Amino acid sequence: MPAAEVAARVRESLQSVKAADLKDAQLMEVLRLAQQLTDTMQMFFGSLDRSIHTEFNAIAAYIARTRDEIAQLRPNDIKEQRIPVAGAELEAVVGDTEKATETIMSQAEAVMMMDASDPAAYKDAVDEAMTKIIEACAFQDLAGQRVSKVVSSLKHIEERVGRFAATMGVLDADATEAEREEAERRNKLHLNGPALGGPETGQDDVDALLGMDQDAIDALFD
Repeated sequence: MPAAEVAARVRESLQSVKAADLKDAQLMEVLRLAQQLTDTMQMFFGSLDRSIHTEFNAIAAYIARTRDEIAQLRPNDIKEQRIPVAGAELEAVVGDTEKATETIMSQAEAVMMMDASDPAAYKDAVDEAMTKIIEACAFQDLAGQRVSKVVSSLKHIEERVGRFAATMGVLDADATEAEREEAERRNKLHLNGPALGGPETGQDDVDALLGMDQDAIDALFD
């Protein structure tokens, strides 16, 4: 029952008691105070009802906005389509690269072991091996297309997640101590892969590393 209706019923009851023409002054004073209390309660509960209504409206709007942002994020599409497809494309790139590398190395090795005593036969064999090597090198075109698909999917995911985080006001949590230690270790050991236009490892650093004794090298991995 709404607070306003409760207060109205209490007021009606007080009016009925007053109408009974009671003579007791103390009782009348109690009734007067009770009516004042009822009026005060009505104002309080009325304000409380409006405040709660406003709060619930704000919560409902926030939930609706969150739902819309999650829908725009399309997590099922990311989970069931884009990530699996990207993984399959990368696996195909690895497989094509391994196959091409094996072909190139085997043909190069075959050329090195050929008998050059018969120039004509040697030339034909070398030409055939070179043709196979050139055909194997064509894998890079297909690999480039596959990698482009993966990059496109990653950019798509990055844009959606970034927009969701910006809309919801999500801030990055601080890195844990273990994460900071691992990042520092990888940086010191240069385990982050080739630099992308950044500072490469200098020759002096390479010479210093090669000149280290075994104990010093083992200490890097402790």
